[in-house]
Amino acid sequence: MTLDDIKAIDREFLTPAQVAEILNCSAHGVRVWARQRPDGLGFPVCIIGTRVKIPKRPFLRFMGVSDAE
Repeated sequence: MTLDDIKAIDREFLTPAQVAEILNCSAHGVRVWARQRPDGLGFPVCIIGTRVKIPKRPFLRFMGVSDAE
């Protein structure tokens, strides 16, 4: 998955698995970090029960995509 693939997703939230592919880490690692140190990720996360969702536009801005609107 590339940043262009992420931009093409027609949903407003990403999964930890999608983000992990871009960050070259594990989805589990993203989930754990989101729960334990969300301020350390550099982009916002939403925790809903046991689910972790990442807002797409802020994540793309974090990754340096200027047209993330």
